[in-house]
Amino acid sequence: MSLFAQYQTLAAPIRDRITSHPFIRGLGDGTLPEERFQYYMRQDYLFLIEYRRVLALAAARADDLAVAGRFADLLTLTLNVEMDLHRQFAWKAGISPEALEETRPAPTALAYTNHLRVVAETGDLAAIVAAILPCAHGYWEIATALRSREGWDRHALYADWIRMYTSDEYEAMAVWVAELLDRVAEGVSGEREAALRDVYLRSQQYEYLFWEMSHRMEEWPV
Repeated sequence: MSLFAQYQTLAAPIRDRITSHPFIRGLGDGTLPEERFQYYMRQDYLFLIEYRRVLALAAARADDLAVAGRFADLLTLTLNVEMDLHRQFAWKAGISPEALEETRPAPTALAYTNHLRVVAETGDLAAIVAAILPCAHGYWEIATALRSREGWDRHALYADWIRMYTSDEYEAMAVWVAELLDRVAEGVSGEREAALRDVYLRSQQYEYLFWEMSHRMEEWPV
C-alpha cells in the first residue's frame, strides 16, 4: 500500500465526517443557506492568499526541476486563475470586491494557514506535500462524491463549485500531488514517516474544522 493510501486509511474517520458534514451535504443538494456559502467564500479567499506562499516554498524546496516547475505552475494557476474564479464566484454569491478584500481571518482559518506556513517555512518538500494533500486532494474527493449524488446541480452556483473541483485539470493536479508524496518520502526513516503522518493528519483535522467553521460562521468571541 502506498504511503498516501495508508494516510487516507488512517484519516478515514475524519474524511467520513467531512463528506457527511451538513455544510457539505447542503452544498451537494442545494439546500446550503447562501449566507454560509458567502462566509466560506470570504474565508477561503484568505486561505488562498496564504496557500500561494506555501506553493512558492514548495517550488523552492524541490530539487527536481520538473517538480519545481509543476509547483511554479500551480502557484501561477492559483494567483491568476483560481483566485480570479474565486472573485467571480464571490460576486455571483453577492459578495462585493470591497467586502471580499476587507475580510479578516476567523480563528480556525488563521490557525490552519499558520499550520501550513510553519510546515512550509521549517520543513522539507515531503512535509509540505503531506500538509497540502488533505486540501489539494480532498476537494477533488469531496466534489466527486457530491457529483455522484442525485440533485447535485440543483443550485447553479454550488453546481459550478462542484464542476470546478471535478474538472480534468483539477483531478490531474490532485492525483499528481498524491503520487508525489510517495516519491519524495521514499526511503525515509520510521521516525520521519511518523512526523509526516502527523502533519498530514493535522491538516486533515483542519480541513474538517474549516467546514465546521463555515457552517457555524465562526467569529472571534472577544
